[in-house]
Amino acid sequence: MTAVEELLTIDELAARSGVTVRNIRYYAGRGLLPPPQLRGRTGLYGPAHLARLELVGELSALGFTLSAIESHLQRLPLDAGPAELALQRALLTPWVPEHIEEVDRAELDRRAGRTLSDADIQTLVGLGVVEPLDDGRLRLHGAAVLGSGLAVIDSGLPPELWRKAHRLIEQHTSALAEDLMTMFQTEILQPYRDRGRPSEERTRLAEALAHLKPVTVRGVVNAFGRAVNRTIRERVG
Repeated sequence: MTAVEELLTIDELAARSGVTVRNIRYYAGRGLLPPPQLRGRTGLYGPAHLARLELVGELSALGFTLSAIESHLQRLPLDAGPAELALQRALLTPWVPEHIEEVDRAELDRRAGRTLSDADIQTLVGLGVVEPLDDGRLRLHGAAVLGSGLAVIDSGLPPELWRKAHRLIEQHTSALAEDLMTMFQTEILQPYRDRGRPSEERTRLAEALAHLKPVTVRGVVNAFGRAVNRTIRERVG
């Protein structure tokens, strides 16, 4: 943090990171951020502070509570540099975009472009499109997912058929995700840790992760499509 242009006031840090000044002070007060450099009475923050707060943003976007974010930050050494924190972000970045929102029924109707019945809501719940919350609102898992759910409702096929299909997909994709994560942990991350987390590998590993995620997702979709095609041919044959 030697270059003047890399140093930010707390307001500039908040604007750059998307974390409020209040939360920055909260994290600093909890010892989760390194202390700033002091120039007179002004605290100045550098790339390591920004990288740590960008990691907070990733965790928040993933739905982590404030206490869970705090717990995760406590496991990271305060002297972790931007490269190490960038690797942490790469590990946590969602494999597919998720835009989770909390909406009421009126807002959900507006998004759907029509008034949804209680049966429609139950179908959307069964498909994982929305989750009911204790306060009566609904957690919506994105506009694209809502569009797919509405297409299911409009398909004319029994909702229970779609719910069974959804449960099958969830069951098998969850098992696949667990297997893939175990393989990645065993063959990539653990050897990196065993080597003492060499700094020269961090950026390369983060870049590899950025490429691995979309390639893997496309591979799963393509493999599923080929498997369905193969099953159709076998059944017809």
